[in-house]
Amino acid sequence: LSSPKQTADYACPMRTPALLVVLLCVVTGCANAPEDALAELREARKAALNRPRRIIFNNDGNEPVYKTADHSAESFLQQRTTGLLGSQVDCISYCTWSSGFGLFTHDTKVGQVFATKEGMFSVNRTAELLAAGTDPLKVMTDFGGKHGIEIFWSFRMNDTHDGAGAEYGPIMLRANRLKTEHPDYMIGTATKKPKFGTWTAIDYTQEPVRELAFRYVEEVCRNYAVDGVELDFFRHPVFFRRAAMGGVTCDDTERALMTDLIRRIRTMTESEGRRRGRPFLLAVRLPDSVAYCRDIGLDLERWMAEGLIDIYMPSGYFRLNDWERSVALGHRHGVKVYPSLDESRVRDGAAKALRQTVQSYRGRAAAAWQAGADGVYVFNSFDPRSAIWRELGGMATLGGLDKDYFASVRGAGVAAGNSLPYADYVQTAHLNPGKPIVLKPGETARTAFYANETDMKGKKARLHVQTKNPAGPAGPEVKINGRMLDQPKAETGNWLSYELQAQDLRAGRNEVEITPIRGSKPDTWTDLRCSVRAR
Repeated sequence: LSSPKQTADYACPMRTPALLVVLLCVVTGCANAPEDALAELREARKAALNRPRRIIFNNDGNEPVYKTADHSAESFLQQRTTGLLGSQVDCISYCTWSSGFGLFTHDTKVGQVFATKEGMFSVNRTAELLAAGTDPLKVMTDFGGKHGIEIFWSFRMNDTHDGAGAEYGPIMLRANRLKTEHPDYMIGTATKKPKFGTWTAIDYTQEPVRELAFRYVEEVCRNYAVDGVELDFFRHPVFFRRAAMGGVTCDDTERALMTDLIRRIRTMTESEGRRRGRPFLLAVRLPDSVAYCRDIGLDLERWMAEGLIDIYMPSGYFRLNDWERSVALGHRHGVKVYPSLDESRVRDGAAKALRQTVQSYRGRAAAAWQAGADGVYVFNSFDPRSAIWRELGGMATLGGLDKDYFASVRGAGVAAGNSLPYADYVQTAHLNPGKPIVLKPGETARTAFYANETDMKGKKARLHVQTKNPAGPAGPEVKINGRMLDQPKAETGNWLSYELQAQDLRAGRNEVEITPIRGSKPDTWTDLRCSVRAR
């Protein structure tokens, strides 16, 4: 772990074997063969990228640590995978934990196998599984190959669960030899914590850290039949010590360091893809704002412009823009876009429960499809029996189903890992009980939600508006897309609901306005939901 330089250098796309091929081809009159092979690989990668990919299922890899009953592949797969057969999941992005940086549950020689059985990890079977030949990542690639499902390896670029105050944090940190032997690799200490991010986050300013990140990906590409690699920058989104300490954001120097790493990984995947005769796709999951990404050291638009990535999963713990903007950005550069549908981060219990339903996931997926997304990516949902895996993969199945739409599902809380504050980057609605809108008598307040209901035949829709205080006898004036609504129905929890006409709902953005009548008391608008149900 302390000698990360012992690896092939992919800073140049041509390693020694490729150079020998060039020399041989010069002698035999085929000097253009390496270039032709690379061009063929890139065409194959383009074909792989254009393959239908309705739902990407992110599996955080907890089975060997918490769930697997024995050492068999069958028991392992039964937890979260075999139940997906026959669903609309065309790709599984499998994380071999990386909690935190350098710890894995696949058979790694570059990193460290997470084998501790301390405390809450007493049932961790990772070491026994590997000893029995049941390598979780190989089991997944075998399963994918057998059933025609793509398997990506998901690598968390800076997971900081080991900095949590909960029981698991100190245990995970004690188990991590890299961090305990090299505390200087981290952005802070237990007594000198950064303003942004968790102190156990790895500092990518340091060359040994970037070298190890590269080698972790290289090892997987050399040893496993994965179809692609996902670099997960949202788990957790702080990467450079200087910016984490506060007062400044990342500059071109730090952005160049991370871009060089991505460029080197891309070059390596092309070299390894030529060696195995099949391309690797490269995906990234990170915030849905070019400006925010730049300020935390990630030059997303440059990665796209240089052709360094194939797939973009925008959003995560928080959302900054409407899906249309992310889709337009990716498609402008030939990058496929799969919006990340994470679980709700709204703190209010009742509001969160509404957002965790199947109807809510249907509405979120329908809005993403309407925005032109190439598919959807689902994070932190693991029940293979859930209906969402058989419904979210396109409007052919979603069109006639009951749905709920919200102004904001994610909410506007602090990201896990305490990221750089993002309020100044928000360009989309965040209405929820934790982020209400002030209502002043006689003044109009506005928000919006996105829907995808092009055919309302056999359906009914209602707009539900919640305020902090019960509405008076007259109630506020409520409009949707400019039309005044009437005859509200009072519902439990200070909700008023209005029946909508078929023409009220637009495909895409729907504007909602509330104007409290003059003379009424000041109030706050706490939530918004649009329900669509079969009659």
